[in-house]
Amino acid sequence: MANRPFKVLGIQQVAIGGTDKAALRRLWVDMFGLTPSGSFQSQRENVDEDILVMGSGASRVEVDLMQPLDIDKKPAVHIPPLNHIGLWIDDLPKAVEWLTAQGVRFAPGGIRKGASGHDVCFLHPKGNEQFPISGEGVLLELVQAPPEVLAALG
Repeated sequence: MANRPFKVLGIQQVAIGGTDKAALRRLWVDMFGLTPSGSFQSQRENVDEDILVMGSGASRVEVDLMQPLDIDKKPAVHIPPLNHIGLWIDDLPKAVEWLTAQGVRFAPGGIRKGASGHDVCFLHPKGNEQFPISGEGVLLELVQAPPEVLAALG
């Protein structure tokens, strides 16, 4: 489509959920050698998350290992195990405005600060009558690219 007022610049993160972060860390840190860079907990999002990184600069990608705080509550961050993919966006507010006007369904919560401090929002995995375009079964996180990523990839 012409006149798209934003660009997807690259992969920002891949979020993987499970019932045991220790098992996930064994693979991603001990076996693959990714570097832990932080953690995040949210009762509202029912998540206990370890943030790992690979690469550096504009090619840095997060791998977020997520475990539910309460396995019986929603959201169920461990189902499916590949929870969501984050995409760097050059202008998040313009992207949300334009995508919404095209009929894209967003998950509740709007634009907000994500676990790594960037502004984020989520495309809903399922469309509805009012907003028929969705992630087609995949939760997608749109992430505002910071200046250094914009300079390298924009």
